[in-house]
Amino acid sequence: MIKEKMFKWLNDLWPICRSITGKGVRETLIYLKDLLPDLKILEASSGYQAFDWTVPDEWNIHNAWIEDEKGNRIIDFKNNNLHVVGYSVSVNKFIDLATLQSHLFSLPNQPDAIPYVTSYYSPEWGFCLSHNQRNSLKSGLYKVFIDSELKPGVMNFGEVILSGENKKEVLLSTYICHPSMANNELSGPVVTAAIVQWLKSLPRLRYTYRILFIPETIGSIVYLSKNLDHLKQNVIAGFNITCVGDDNCYSFLPSRAGDTLSDRIAIHVLKNIDPGFKKYSWLDRGSDERQYCAPGVDLPIATIMRSKYGEYPEYHTSLDNLSFVTATGLEGGFLALKKSIESIELNCIPIANTVCEPFLSKRKLYPTLSKKNSAIETKNMMNFLTYTDGKKDLIEISNIINVPVWKLTNIVEKLKKENLIKII
Repeated sequence: MIKEKMFKWLNDLWPICRSITGKGVRETLIYLKDLLPDLKILEASSGYQAFDWTVPDEWNIHNAWIEDEKGNRIIDFKNNNLHVVGYSVSVNKFIDLATLQSHLFSLPNQPDAIPYVTSYYSPEWGFCLSHNQRNSLKSGLYKVFIDSELKPGVMNFGEVILSGENKKEVLLSTYICHPSMANNELSGPVVTAAIVQWLKSLPRLRYTYRILFIPETIGSIVYLSKNLDHLKQNVIAGFNITCVGDDNCYSFLPSRAGDTLSDRIAIHVLKNIDPGFKKYSWLDRGSDERQYCAPGVDLPIATIMRSKYGEYPEYHTSLDNLSFVTATGLEGGFLALKKSIESIELNCIPIANTVCEPFLSKRKLYPTLSKKNSAIETKNMMNFLTYTDGKKDLIEISNIINVPVWKLTNIVEKLKKENLIKII
């Protein structure tokens, strides 16, 4: 089953130490390419100028630890890759506890959690640990050791393009730049990979699909700098995919415009699968939707999530682990995005071919005998027909008559077959 496959992928990718550049990103992309043969692994060199940003030097870490005076290893990068501040420069020296404290990070209000901390654009070094462990440190000298490299290299990212009957595109984007965090990081790539496999299995695609696996922020900015004109001309809808793996309620963050096809589709799907979903505003943004919807870019990108980033206590800590994300949670994220894509594919503007109501009985579309459910089906068909004025698309009609768009498919096909409607 798809949920078991996704959870296996997540477990396989879990140990890899990812950042915005480096070996971990490449390992992740190589793993994804085994799942998705169409994936192209691309790169941008350190120093590449993307609008107001510059691709930083490539960072790789080999080992890191802290030992006390007796040689007891109290922190070890190999035990948890969150222990080292991301992009830490190399260090190898003895320091006293007071000096060490200025390079330690913990969360007093979450004393058992290791925080996730980075310093991408400033040469720093540091360690992260639980606050309980930090409080247990005793005065004395400590050996701090970080074996890392920071030098010119590349930033890697992945791209899959699935051609459809129409050159207009749906953009799906997820990120691959965090170390071991299950919901905030890995749920996005594994659910997206499952979506790509599903799209590949379909007999036809109405639209072309552009799917990105990128480092957050700098990845989307670089990709936009290389493809902006094409994207502005062709992308009609899309979703930023992150935090789609836990079992909590669904969340929605709109595009900056707030009324794009992506927004309407996402709200339509979520209200039908989880009426209690949480709706955020553009002011609550924080992921790559910031770049895709930025002034001058203005792409129609919304975000569907389970627990929204920054809104659950496990976020950006070691508590966002393989216990927080579940196979059923991943399946729920997958199904929400699958239904959203199906709705985009199904959406159209229907126009009636008859004046006044059509005579459905002679076409055997109106029941001559009353049977269970026949009245509901007929009512849905009649309600659908009354709005086929060429002014409303399928999503709008679905919302008005309170029937999910995927339940209207059969009605649309029947009416098309009898030449009672035409489709724009």
